[in-house]
Amino acid sequence: MEKMKMESANLAEQNIDRIAALFPNVITEAKDNNGKLKRAINFDLLRQMLSEDVVEGDECYDFTWVGKKQSIIEGNRPIRKTLRPCPEESKDWEKTGNLYIEGDNLDVLKLLQGSYQNTIKMIYIDPPYNTGNDFVYRDNFAVSKEDYEEDLGLFDEDENRLFKNNESNGRYHSDWCSMLYPRLQLARNLLKDDGVIFISIDDNEVDNLRKIGDEVFGEDNFIGQWNWFKSATPPNLSKKIKKNIEYILCYERKKTNIKYKGLQKTSVSNNGLMNQTNKFATLVFPSNIVQTNMVEGIYRKGKYGTDSYEINLLNDAVVKNGVFTSEIKLEGKFKWGQDNLLKEISNGTIISIKTSSFSPSYEKSEYDPEVPPNLIDKNVSVDTTENAGKKLSELFDGIKVFDYPKPVNLIMYLSRFVCEKYDTILDFFSGSATTANAVMQLNSEDGGNRKFIMVQLPELCDEKSEAFKAGYKNICEIGKERISRAGKKIKEEAGLNGQSLDTGFRVLKLDSTNMKEVYYSPADYSQQLLLNMESNIKEDRSDLDLLYGIMTEWCLPLSLSHVTEIIEGIKVHFVNDNDLVACFDENISEIVVKDIAHRKPTRVVFRDNSFANSPDKINVSEIFKVISPETTIKVI
Repeated sequence: MEKMKMESANLAEQNIDRIAALFPNVITEAKDNNGKLKRAINFDLLRQMLSEDVVEGDECYDFTWVGKKQSIIEGNRPIRKTLRPCPEESKDWEKTGNLYIEGDNLDVLKLLQGSYQNTIKMIYIDPPYNTGNDFVYRDNFAVSKEDYEEDLGLFDEDENRLFKNNESNGRYHSDWCSMLYPRLQLARNLLKDDGVIFISIDDNEVDNLRKIGDEVFGEDNFIGQWNWFKSATPPNLSKKIKKNIEYILCYERKKTNIKYKGLQKTSVSNNGLMNQTNKFATLVFPSNIVQTNMVEGIYRKGKYGTDSYEINLLNDAVVKNGVFTSEIKLEGKFKWGQDNLLKEISNGTIISIKTSSFSPSYEKSEYDPEVPPNLIDKNVSVDTTENAGKKLSELFDGIKVFDYPKPVNLIMYLSRFVCEKYDTILDFFSGSATTANAVMQLNSEDGGNRKFIMVQLPELCDEKSEAFKAGYKNICEIGKERISRAGKKIKEEAGLNGQSLDTGFRVLKLDSTNMKEVYYSPADYSQQLLLNMESNIKEDRSDLDLLYGIMTEWCLPLSLSHVTEIIEGIKVHFVNDNDLVACFDENISEIVVKDIAHRKPTRVVFRDNSFANSPDKINVSEIFKVISPETTIKVI
């Protein structure tokens, strides 16, 4: 039986595998920090493989900063952490498909790589804007002043200063870039091929965000930049300009030709069916469909139309009681083809030929959503941040629990661009959980079953704030309470139609690995110490902790249903029926093993000390070979 790793995937190794499949000749060997050989990439050769010309020198267009390489390494480095389930802080634990995850989003994104790779339709994030007082994500990208100045080129070989060092400005932006870059790299992996990410930002880092986005997602996958009218009464801090606008940048994982859905036109209007720039084509209009104001009678085939639009009637047409009772064949420069004409007629579109020019037109009461404009304001029914703050305070009985929350209808508006009714939406800078609120509201309005995943660092509330005085110690407590209150309110407003809405969430918290250090570093321990150890699992970890650690490693969604059965006095956990069966009890009998095997599970996990000795483990493998040979068996 194979032993589980119980750590996040090594993304650098996976990337090397991908490159090796394309360019096996660039794979080489190098020594790691312990002097052992490992696979590596000859980057000079790889650069040459990707160029039609001789690659020499270092002059090229490049966006870089001090700490960039280290931030990439940190994003690829595997971690020994886990997500521990907290049913007691959750809502509708057993039924919900939503997740609320507490912890540093860099580590959480690493742990989600297996379970949610290529599954997220939309990501919305509102990261720190780098205004000077809101930077809270401090990763291990620290660079000493000496290393920083050397990398930046502030000194020559004789240690003479080359130009004036503006340290606060340079490192200020570098730290922010290093914080965001690896998170976006990991987030890109989670998006579906037609997935989309929206990123809110202001003037402080919008230029750097665009450069990072172009590099991570590809410049060709940049969709555009929306300008959100955030405030009608911005602070009067500047003597030069009042800042009413914030920005939302949008990238697709792989650019598609999908039309984004903005607002729907609801007014009735009459539209001509001719287009002068098109080529001549023939349309056949069915009998008793086309309305008209023309005098009753027979109209002979021939040339009609106007100076602008030449139209040929290809058959005799009959008008009676305000409608063409005969089939009509017209030749002209039309907007639609025959298939689209029949589709529109079947959808209730009214077709008219009102005058003897025989120029057709159409009337619709419902139109496809228009492509959204790049300005987001009240004209598209999106609030300002003042209104958003007021509504959030009302939800919390008048208490101001969060500064400058994003409007719920802003996230709903963006979601409608791309999301269908069963998509998953991720926000890994969750804040007050506006995105979760928006997903629930959207589902209530259109009958959808979208799911959300919120990720938030449990940042402490200021002790002087209203939130802290009201009993909320950190932002996560505000977010969870907001989802509960908003979900209850949405269900009440929806009445009977809202009772099936999923307004619950499973709480998971980032923590250190479930395994003792000996699990990873046996060379550091004596043989006698290993023999004396009763378990390689930490004493404070429950079956549920172990189960979710296994689900993460085995790339299973963390919202899957699971039940526990007692078989011959032994607890056995079943995830999504038989997708995963896990048993962590000791002294598992052959009867229990055979019972599990007869259920033909896809995967089975046992605890390493569930069996008295190696022969017992071998016996388990033999039982599954006979009864359920397709089952994958591992131990922890």
